[in-house]
Amino acid sequence: MQVVRSHQSHRSFSSSSGSVSASPTLPLYRSAPELEVRLEDFESFAIDRLRVLKGISDGLSRGKKPDEMEKLVNELWKTNMRHQDSSQVLNKDIISHFVLRLVYCRTEELRKWFLSMESALFRHRFRNQTAEAQRAIMEEFDLPCKAVSNAEFESLKEKLGQVARSIGHNLSLSTTDAIYYKVPFEEVPELVTGRKVFINQGYAYVAMNQVVSLVATIFRSLLSKALILTNRKWATSIREQEQHRLTPIVEALCSSYLGPDFSQPKEYGEISLKDIDQVAKSSFPLCMRHLFEKLREDHHLKHAGRMQLGLFLKGVGLNVDDSLAFWREEFSKKVGLEKFEKEYAYNIRHNYGKEGKKTDYTPYSCQKIILSTPGVGDHHGCPYRHFGEENLRAALSRMGVNSRAMEDVMGKVRNRDYQLACTLTFEALHAAPCDAGINHPNQYFSDSQRLLKAKVKDSST
Repeated sequence: MQVVRSHQSHRSFSSSSGSVSASPTLPLYRSAPELEVRLEDFESFAIDRLRVLKGISDGLSRGKKPDEMEKLVNELWKTNMRHQDSSQVLNKDIISHFVLRLVYCRTEELRKWFLSMESALFRHRFRNQTAEAQRAIMEEFDLPCKAVSNAEFESLKEKLGQVARSIGHNLSLSTTDAIYYKVPFEEVPELVTGRKVFINQGYAYVAMNQVVSLVATIFRSLLSKALILTNRKWATSIREQEQHRLTPIVEALCSSYLGPDFSQPKEYGEISLKDIDQVAKSSFPLCMRHLFEKLREDHHLKHAGRMQLGLFLKGVGLNVDDSLAFWREEFSKKVGLEKFEKEYAYNIRHNYGKEGKKTDYTPYSCQKIILSTPGVGDHHGCPYRHFGEENLRAALSRMGVNSRAMEDVMGKVRNRDYQLACTLTFEALHAAPCDAGINHPNQYFSDSQRLLKAKVKDSST
């Protein structure tokens, strides 16, 4: 796959069998396509697929039921993976997969997440294929299975029926309708563990509607190996060769925030200095509340903490003059007014685009905060990831999270679902669902203020 500038022409993927058909199909992503990709498509296609994978991740983390996940994935794919040129839909699918394979090959944690989400997506898409297309995919994978003959099916029909009924399925009595495959039992550990298949002499008898488990296992295994190989290529050659072009895009994509950037609140002055302490208690997410409290306590924050909290305050509506007054009041107690004006005021004005290159900096997203690495004496980062369990429990308790919700939050933390842990905290404190999940500290603040103001309005009517 070759990435080209937008002014160059690009062609559709072709293989030894000819051009890719525009009709819907399920790519197996066995090898990177011989394909030229515009630089802007390289990034935009990957972001669109990332929206799908992150949506799947959120749905699974929130414990959605299979039928709910089916509907969710359909909506995610339909919304994000379309293309204005219908003949390019399949190309977009293939390109986006291989770009994200490059993005997520680089660490074990990234590989694990990508592997799980792509496997979940593949399962969904395989189930939606026709029986004929499913069999073609099985042949393409060269699966270690063979169809059960009519005679063997008749001899095992009663036992197969017992297993089918135990999992809520009905077994067709017709040998022409019932399609089963014999598979070495170790190839379908998911079905064996769940006691969803009949096992005889080392073989599992897998119904056609269960074949997805076998196919997805093979897909996951092949993708896992491919990610390791891609990581080696990335580390030994690609990263250095593409350091001025693709490398910055690749390294940024895994932490991409895909929602509003909150760089400009609807109007400045949404919060004032006299209200900031009260608003911090009611509507700041834990990461910002912790920084705010440490600033009040120590009258100082290191650079990374000042950036994380300062840009957040900018996003919630603190204008540059109030921001200067806020930081000046605290820092002057520790370093003195003269030193503040000399060493710190410039950076505050810089964040608002008033100094230097006049860049209008955006508040940090959850992903950026989670991936930060606070050191000794630092207070930035994501408490759900960076706090010890005892400190996290104490912080959540001070916020007002009850014991039942606390255990739910800690369960998500142990599973490394940090954003979902924050979402559950929000829901516990506001007694309201947050279906979209928390993806940005300023989103947390905005949603909190909206709910609190609605309650005040309702109580006054």
